[in-house]
Amino acid sequence: MELNTSYHSKEEIVKIFSKLTGKKVDPSFMCFPPFYTDFGKNIMIGKNVFFNTGCSFQDRGGISIGNGSLIGMNVTIATLNHGLSLETRNTTYPSPVTIGENVWIGSNATILPGVTIGDNSVVAAGAVVTKDVPKNTVVAGVPAKVVKEINNYID
Repeated sequence: MELNTSYHSKEEIVKIFSKLTGKKVDPSFMCFPPFYTDFGKNIMIGKNVFFNTGCSFQDRGGISIGNGSLIGMNVTIATLNHGLSLETRNTTYPSPVTIGENVWIGSNATILPGVTIGDNSVVAAGAVVTKDVPKNTVVAGVPAKVVKEINNYID
């Protein structure tokens, strides 16, 4: 509520996120509110990380975001799943999400529980990531699949 209900300077946003996560957030961090989370204490944020507006993190299973990562508008990161059978459908199961360094997640992408996204990878806008993403790749689609490898060159 504190973050989303009024204007804050970059420094105030870093302070609010440090309070929210219970960990010192690097001054290089930037977020354009609103930002939503169910808990907050299970989010780890590296240096030079950016969250665009409207992100929603269900963090009870743990979310780790590596240095230099960019999270687009309205990205959802989920760390809880339900059982499939009727007997376990009311039970939630946590699985952490790990986002490597220099990852770019496009707008409206959804990252599901237990996924690891490798360093330098790109998740296309609107993708639904259900499985691990290898480093240095671009994934797109529903469910997300590798569509390109990334080399160290400038387009």
